[in-house]
Amino acid sequence: MISAQRIALSLALAGSAFAASIQAPNIVLPASAAANRAAVLDIFTESYAAYTKFAFGHDDLNPLSETFVDDRNGWGATIVDAMDTMHIMGLETLFLQAVNFSSTIDFSKSQTPDTVSVFETTIRYLGGLLSAYEQSNFQFPILLQKAKEVGDKLVFAWVGSNDIPFGEIVFATNTPQIATSNIAEAGTLTLEMETLTKYTGNQTYANFALKAVEHIANLPAPLPGLAAQGIDPTSGEFVGGYVTWGGGSDSYFEYLIKHARLSNTNNNLFADTWHTAVDSSIKVLKRTSTVGNHVYLADFDENTILHIGSHLACYNGGNWIMGGKMLNNQTIVDIALELVDACWNTYAGDATGIGPEAFAYISSDGNFTGGDPITPEQLAFYNKHGYYITSSDYIQRPEVLESNFYAFRATGDTKYLDRAASAVRSFNTFLKTPGGFACLNDVNNVTAPLLDAGESFWYAEVLKYLYLTFDDPNHISLDDFVFNTEAHPFIAPPAKAVYGSPNSILTPTGSFQLKQGPPLPAISPNAKLPTPIPVPPLQL
Repeated sequence: MISAQRIALSLALAGSAFAASIQAPNIVLPASAAANRAAVLDIFTESYAAYTKFAFGHDDLNPLSETFVDDRNGWGATIVDAMDTMHIMGLETLFLQAVNFSSTIDFSKSQTPDTVSVFETTIRYLGGLLSAYEQSNFQFPILLQKAKEVGDKLVFAWVGSNDIPFGEIVFATNTPQIATSNIAEAGTLTLEMETLTKYTGNQTYANFALKAVEHIANLPAPLPGLAAQGIDPTSGEFVGGYVTWGGGSDSYFEYLIKHARLSNTNNNLFADTWHTAVDSSIKVLKRTSTVGNHVYLADFDENTILHIGSHLACYNGGNWIMGGKMLNNQTIVDIALELVDACWNTYAGDATGIGPEAFAYISSDGNFTGGDPITPEQLAFYNKHGYYITSSDYIQRPEVLESNFYAFRATGDTKYLDRAASAVRSFNTFLKTPGGFACLNDVNNVTAPLLDAGESFWYAEVLKYLYLTFDDPNHISLDDFVFNTEAHPFIAPPAKAVYGSPNSILTPTGSFQLKQGPPLPAISPNAKLPTPIPVPPLQL
């Protein structure tokens, strides 16, 4: 039991300000911010105009061929994902058009393909509908009604008494599919489901999501607090022992601390597990490159360090800033800012000024990646930049700019504005086509062909984070909102003074002995919802 003295001490350490105050006070935007914000708005409106012309009602635009693809079940993913960004940017006509469209979506079955991703549907559709409902000051209850329709389908992912949901569902028959999942898919449902519970009064949605996270957090982990990536919904056990802050695990760790903030729960399991994961990462995964002294978080597999990173994993800097502020832990915040700098370096080092999908590095303990040996060309690039590219494409990922946004809001340092402005210039220079903004095949080759693809999170995440970086810091303040992993902001209650236990590093459940991978000698360096109010389709 936590003593009253320890609680009083924690409150005293927090000071007069809330420990969870994330934003720096009195941030002053330079005069240049307005022009950069307008440039982001232009990119959004140009992108969406191309989508409207060539792909409206479908999931994503293929900008080079000026066609469309329905890879998110044909429900108009771009429209729903972009909706709250439209409202934040003041694009009222587009927003009303999106509400009108959303009111007609038939979520009873998938249009294409047959199976529905529980994770992707939760973060894009459920998150987008609920955030737009909040952002528009609850004026359109049809958005909540549609969110409930999605949530009522998603709960079929939990079979019997299983804590872990299956990864896919056939909506037409409510049949779960795909037995093996991962902790990102299973553990990234809490913010959306608890927000649905908040507005429907039905605790069932939140309970399903919370029991999955609690189950994962309580399993014996390969490293303290750091759950393995794979998990079997049927057995509830981990599959393998791979540990990463990147794809397949990423948003499980992200949501541990975000759920604690959005819910203000008195259950310290979430904040404590996150804190333990960060502590383990600092002790075991943290690496510094031999060139440039850039700070990265390695992957870990069978007690072996893998010197790899990814664009997906680069959300970790922003997440650590948020959690470090909530725990009043400046050490975590300082390391987080180093992670932000290292990820930005992957943008600054490339010919296009845009970061790659995946990269690797060399640290004092070696250069083992578990993949192909480093080539002479990669080594030369590393010796100049402190990282080297292992997957050269850019598919409109937001994570580097997401963490850059958190860093600016937490510090007020204008270097983060300069970085965001550089990204805007690069997007206009290298992604813009007559049919919209495309993806890159090779971020380090300005003459390489573009990829004929677009993503709904271009609107939901990339352009929202860029816009807010240049916007009034009190607009969608990090002290008032919690972003889901698709950058849909949810209204947060006033912050608590203390998150997590006073001594929140959990006791390890086992021991491990770290070993290095084989060296590469050639380059080795030293309740029910009330009946909704009917809303007729909007006439625009």
